[in-house]
Amino acid sequence: MTRERLQEELIEIWARTKLTVLFVTHAIEEAILLADGVVVMSPGPGRIVADERIALPRPRDPTEPAFNALRRRLGGLLAGTHADAAPPKPLPA
Repeated sequence: MTRERLQEELIEIWARTKLTVLFVTHAIEEAILLADGVVVMSPGPGRIVADERIALPRPRDPTEPAFNALRRRLGGLLAGTHADAAPPKPLPA
């Protein structure tokens, strides 16, 4: 309940002020819900894998097919299994 209320509060503040907000999260759903753009990074060393524009209309509904398609795409990028994901670099010997 607290996370949802804080998300709603952040959206309200942003809508009122139109200020740029940099928000860091490990939750894909939260990123899609709150952001206009999501930067996906690889594990250490952190490299940018994707810079994805979130073009879904607001308010966003996590049960919508487009929302879930985007969640699967970003999840695949994080896991390195999406076609756009950079291939994992081998560990040094």
